[in-house]
Amino acid sequence: MAADAAEYDRPTEPRWQSRSVVMSRHGMVASSHPQAAQTGLDVLRNGGSAVDAAIAVNAMLGVVEPMSCGIGGDLFAIVWDAKTQQLYGLNASGRSPLQIRREELLQRGLKQIPDHGPLSWSTPGCVDGWWVLHQKFGQVKWDSLLAPAIQTAEEGYPVSEIIAQSWQASAKRLSEWPDSARVFLPDGKAPAAGEIARLPELAASYRLIAAHGRDAFYQGKIAEEIVRFSEANGGYFTLEDFARHHSDWIVPVSTNYRGYTVWELPPNGQGIAALQMLNVLEGYDLKSLGPKHPDYIHYFTEAKKLAFADRAKFYADPDFAPAPVAELISKAYGDRQRQRIHRDRALTNVEPGDPKLAHGDTVYLTVVDKDRNCCSLIQSLYHGFGSHVVPGNVGFPLQNRGQLFALTDDHPNRLEPGKRPFHTIIPAMVTKEDRPWFCFGVMGGDMQPQGHVQVLINMIDFGMNVQAAGDAARIRHAGSATPTGLPGDADGGIIYLESGHSPEVVSELQRRGHRVEIGSFGSYGGYQGILIDWEHGVLHGASDVRKDGAAVGY
Repeated sequence: MAADAAEYDRPTEPRWQSRSVVMSRHGMVASSHPQAAQTGLDVLRNGGSAVDAAIAVNAMLGVVEPMSCGIGGDLFAIVWDAKTQQLYGLNASGRSPLQIRREELLQRGLKQIPDHGPLSWSTPGCVDGWWVLHQKFGQVKWDSLLAPAIQTAEEGYPVSEIIAQSWQASAKRLSEWPDSARVFLPDGKAPAAGEIARLPELAASYRLIAAHGRDAFYQGKIAEEIVRFSEANGGYFTLEDFARHHSDWIVPVSTNYRGYTVWELPPNGQGIAALQMLNVLEGYDLKSLGPKHPDYIHYFTEAKKLAFADRAKFYADPDFAPAPVAELISKAYGDRQRQRIHRDRALTNVEPGDPKLAHGDTVYLTVVDKDRNCCSLIQSLYHGFGSHVVPGNVGFPLQNRGQLFALTDDHPNRLEPGKRPFHTIIPAMVTKEDRPWFCFGVMGGDMQPQGHVQVLINMIDFGMNVQAAGDAARIRHAGSATPTGLPGDADGGIIYLESGHSPEVVSELQRRGHRVEIGSFGSYGGYQGILIDWEHGVLHGASDVRKDGAAVGY
């Protein structure tokens, strides 16, 4: 039998916290780069809404953290509108080229879509996402939101430490494409931490978008240059792919976890996996265990396996393969799933599979303004620098989201023309008593729903504040199959535990049949969060110590 909770480290308060919680009364921004966060704060001070600030932050991040996000990628957002007292969800992800055919790729001998190059492209949705958000919720002039990013791209900025490491990791792939090397490898190498980087071609694209709105990207010179490059380099893009692109307002979905309503977006993203996990875990007395107890880690891991098995089977573009979302996130289904978990034995073969996603580079940002409008926004290129391809003189790389399509005929996420791929990036929000309570997200491929669940449990069950909840040592379970339905092993995957978990905990998990690794083995994600204390009228902000970012307020 497992040891009692008293035998393990079970603090009622965390023993280590990277920094104090940032607190302010009026407005707050949290992002993965301090300059981007400050840019958003300036927008709030000058009368901008939470959405205005989020757009400005995202534009700046595309300059100062170009491997993780940018206008060559996709966007999702959840917005709380204080005026209507309603939540709005936005799916600003793009679709596959209309001329691409699964059969043609199979005839080339491909078993998966490559993770780099033009075959991995889907239409970028970011700029249209900014535009429709601004049209609905913006309060300041469109061009003013891009002005700080344009100036920074032209003047240059010092590259921060973690971003410099990510940049260097992509140098080899970038060097294979002349336009990518020209833009991102000046003097033939990636900039080191503290060196000044300039992106004048990106600034020029931003100027076109600032002057002419979203049409500059989808119907103007930018689209024309991307299509020209695509036609010359084996891609499938046409001008019609860009002209027909549109974002969709969608209804967020939720589950109640111990009195808190947790909101995510439905597929084609993976947000409902977090809701499925919470429904399973709500049936356990986690508070009595603590964050480092083997029972908690075991239950968390098993709940993740079950949710991700469903993810592999059901999550896809709802226009092509609608998922039974209501049933998947129901309490009754969570109760049935919980019965499949054994306290003393790890599951090793969870049908229909336990997919493992590659690590993804992403930015998450959150903003709350003086009126308590809230914007939870996540934006990404998928892998670092996406496809690694800068198409011509546009100054930014295109995402490689198309790599997540399956080439198997019987998979709901199979490649088809004009289809959105399965997506990893997910924003989140929590409401309590019909008001926003917590606006947050976690970056990092398949770590994202796992991170959402851990942050919430750290706060709701273990009593941590918003900063400690993100600082706490994380759990990441990785299976061995892919999200495209390709077969993987049936050995239960690996639990990666961040430093801070004891050898005794590892031994107990191994006794139950888990494979366990300790340390910095891959991504544990990056977190930002803002909590609203309605009683005192105070915002509590946090930013992940694993990134270069900051939470700032006024």
